[in-house]
Parts: sequence; C-alpha cells; structure tokens
Amino acid sequence: MQVGVFDHVDKSDLPVTRYYEERLQIIEAFEKAGFISYHCAEHHLSPIGMAPSPSVFLSAVAQRTRKLRFGPMIFISPLYDPLRLLQEICMLDQMSGGRFEMGFGRGAAAAELRYFHRDPKNAPQEHEAAVKFVLDALRDGSVDVPSASGTRRMPLTIGAVQTPHPPIWYGVHSVESAERAARRGYHLVSLDKVDETRAYFDRYREVRNETSAENGNGTGIPKLGFSNFIVVGRDGAKAREVARRAYSRWHQNFYYTSRTHGYEITLGRPAEFDEMCAQGKAVAGTPFEVAESLKGKLEGSGANYLVGQFAFGDLSLTETLESVRLFSTEVMPAISAIQA
Repeated sequence: MQVGVFDHVDKSDLPVTRYYEERLQIIEAFEKAGFISYHCAEHHLSPIGMAPSPSVFLSAVAQRTRKLRFGPMIFISPLYDPLRLLQEICMLDQMSGGRFEMGFGRGAAAAELRYFHRDPKNAPQEHEAAVKFVLDALRDGSVDVPSASGTRRMPLTIGAVQTPHPPIWYGVHSVESAERAARRGYHLVSLDKVDETRAYFDRYREVRNETSAENGNGTGIPKLGFSNFIVVGRDGAKAREVARRAYSRWHQNFYYTSRTHGYEITLGRPAEFDEMCAQGKAVAGTPFEVAESLKGKLEGSGANYLVGQFAFGDLSLTETLESVRLFSTEVMPAISAIQA
C-alpha cells in the first residue's frame, strides 16, 4: 500500500508569503515521510485554491524535492491554450527529472469557467480536445500549429522525460467514469464512500482486464486511490478536536464560490468533521486508531493507494508536521502490507 497526498492548498490566516513557504516545508516533510506523490487542486478567486496556477506552484515543488512525484489534481483544461499547457507540462517534467504526473478535468465550478469567459456548456468538448492535443503531441514529438501559409508541423523544442507521456490521473465519482478511465489506463482517485469506491474500482479492474486482454498487453492495474482527511496525534481526543476546528475552516473555504454565486454543490461535503468520519471520508486519533480505521477502509474499497489530506483549514505548521511524523512512523508500517 503506497501513500500520496491530495492538497486543496486552501487559505489560512497566514500572510500569503509565509503561507507558501510553510506549505513548501510541509511538502518537503511529505517526501521525508516516504510518501510517493503530491497532488494539488486548481481553483480561482477562491480560498479553496491558493495555487490558481498549478504550474507556478509545482515548479517550486520540483526544486524543493528530489524523489517526490507531483502534479495537479487537476488542470482545468478548458482554461488553457493547449499549446501553452503542453509546454508547461514538458517544462515541469524536465525540471523535476521525470517526476511529473498529469491530471486533467473540465472544471467542477461553472462560475470559475465564466471568470475566463468560457461557456460551461462547451467545457466537455474543450476538455477532450485539449487532452487529445497534449497527448498526441507528447507521443509524436511534434505538433500542428497555425502559420501564415495555413498549418505547419513543428517539432517540440522541449519534450517530456517520461515516454510516451507522464502518468495521467482522473477523479472518479461514478461507475461510468471508472469505465472510461480504465479504457484509457488512467490512475484514479475517489473521494466518495467506501462502498461507492468499491463499485468504481471493481468495475475499473473488470474493464481494464478486458481491455488489456483484447490488446494483448497484460493486465496491470494502475493506482486506484482512496482519499481521506487525516489528523494523527499522540492524544486521540485532542487530535479530533484539532481536526474539527481545521475542517470547519476548510468547509468554509470549500463552499465559498457556491455561496458567492448562489448554487449548490452536487457532490457536497458535510459541515461537521464527525459526519465526514461517519461517511468514511476522514479519520483523526492516535496512530493505532487511525491505522485501524484506514485498514478497514482500504480493504473495503479495494484501493491500492491511499491519498491523505493532511494539510487543510487552519492546521498550523507544527500540528501538520507532527501529524505527518506520527503517520509515517507508526501508521504507515501498520498499513503497508495491505493487499488490494
């Protein structure tokens, strides 16, 4: 069982310059703790997204780490010129020595698309076109671009280190989306309940095996990630108190855009941390309590990859680093042998 991190990079009360420095220190701690990957969100004009340009933020991550893999979860692809997106991906993969991981999506908030004069109705087609452009160019090493005489084929000045392209991630909320991801060989992350996640992952494996058999290329399964908010403390009651406080701030940040524009989030999150725990989406407590909770969830979901959300809301640097330290030294050994 491998462990990675998902991070909304959501706002706290720190001055912004200090916030970024402390977040990078936390990411350095993730690498030291033995986590394999770091995934960050993209949001705009919102306290849930202090990394509105994932490429800028992740270029700092590339320089502050040596082994940790990283990438966006996700690039909101309709907001990018495909050629610019392609070149930023290549730069990040080169700057990190081949540690970049790609994630694409059409954008969860229609309001954010409108900020950039994009019509949400066109987002699915624009998303598919952008992803196709990027993947075709990475595979071919060249790209068609407009020119004075029509269209010109240009070689990539900067390609990716990883071939044919860096790994691709996909957020899943339905069996149908799991099927699509399986046919394309994408890695998955689920933020849903254990039983829902199990249905996604079981169907993913079925389709992946069928697709691999048809293509005659084996039955290897990519990473299937199950996500949880995680706070670990020596005192379990205090850890839960800290988690409730920090989650309350995160929840305010998460719903900022929907409150501002007056719409409901269909895949919502409960206001109380305890309800998140009851739904199987969060855990806080002693190392033993956290390990026992995660064992059941990981085995029940069929995940082969745990994606922890360790830094959120108004958790302080000290609180986060202590939680990560206890997780790495006492929880990770307890869950490492779990077989999906």
